[in-house]
Amino acid sequence: MPVADRGWRNLGEAAIAGTGVRRRLARLCGVAAVAAGLLAPPARGEATLPKAAAPLPRPAERMAGAADPAMLATWRQRWERSIIGDASNRSCATEMGEEIGWLISPFLKGYYYGYMATRELRWIGLLVDWADCWIRRGVKEPDGSIGWPKAGAAGTDVDDLDSYYADSLLGEAMALEPLVLMSAEILRDPELKARFGDKARAYIDLARSIFEKWDRRGAWRPSGEGMISVVLPFGIDPKTGGWTAGYADRNSFSIGFSHPNNKANMVATWLLAMFDATGDAVYRDRAEKWFRVMKSRMHLQPEGVFQIWNYWEPGGAWDYRYYVKKKHWVGVHPNPGYYAIDVEAIVKAYQHGVVFTRPDIDRLIGTALVDSRPWPALAPYDDAIRARFEAGVKPDGWAELAVVPWYLSVQRH
Repeated sequence: MPVADRGWRNLGEAAIAGTGVRRRLARLCGVAAVAAGLLAPPARGEATLPKAAAPLPRPAERMAGAADPAMLATWRQRWERSIIGDASNRSCATEMGEEIGWLISPFLKGYYYGYMATRELRWIGLLVDWADCWIRRGVKEPDGSIGWPKAGAAGTDVDDLDSYYADSLLGEAMALEPLVLMSAEILRDPELKARFGDKARAYIDLARSIFEKWDRRGAWRPSGEGMISVVLPFGIDPKTGGWTAGYADRNSFSIGFSHPNNKANMVATWLLAMFDATGDAVYRDRAEKWFRVMKSRMHLQPEGVFQIWNYWEPGGAWDYRYYVKKKHWVGVHPNPGYYAIDVEAIVKAYQHGVVFTRPDIDRLIGTALVDSRPWPALAPYDDAIRARFEAGVKPDGWAELAVVPWYLSVQRH
């Protein structure tokens, strides 16, 4: 197995008991009471939805057939038992770095979609509880920004990136996406705004400050006709409390490692959520630049479907050793969950009118059917995919923490 994939093992390791299993399953599946106040981000003006708010993403043109109400009721019952029971692990109180994304964000997404599916306030309360539990553990880093650092935060051994004591753009983006989506929902509803408005504004301010942090650190770079998010080789020096030597060279194109598609896509969907919550075009534009790169990596075949795209491709000179040897293998990843993440992001981009078009969605539907990949995000667009998706759902499974309430919300709307 390539060194770069050491962190992404197969399900055979599920025989190992304990938190490690949940940690690995979270990565493999591709997931998806008001507590104390937030750590104060850098001072900004009060966050509100702008007068000319971002338009809501367009839904599927039509729902590809209504699901069986009895099935949905059973799903909801099993999902509620699962997410409430699993919440006892309180990963929000322990996880740092990239694991914030893999082990905290599935609950935050589950609570957000739980509210969207049921309109029950308890899900907002749980989201606030978990969000504050995570956020309050942030620390001030050498540049004055808030972060959640750990050794091994990068999720890859390329360039010894996991050796640094650092925080993770991916982990923070994955957790912030449901927070800003819920915040936008709160600020649009007068009753919710009266009860949770202060929290919603604080979450949006925090998310803004996190974007600015990573932008200052050089976490996005030009790539082809767009941009890609990267991991950089520096962290906090535990002896001095300052940055390690790589910080000074962070803008050099001779160092760094591009995110694989699934990770770049999750960063981009956070940016789309930021646009939804603030109406600030800077977030949409940054996401659009990545989606241009993503689309360029998807090659249409003569029969009108996409060839399954590579998991990772070099984004620039920094992804080569001595400008010749690629730092990572290039090819199709055996984990189908990573491609489900990609397609979810593509559908969200399409719903925002960004890069991808309805013909692209139709081509993805054809690809899914030909290649037997019933990607959940396409279920609202095609009856055959919907049937296969429904047949494969385990309502109390780990990956379904967010997928089930998302699907219930799609059916509701």
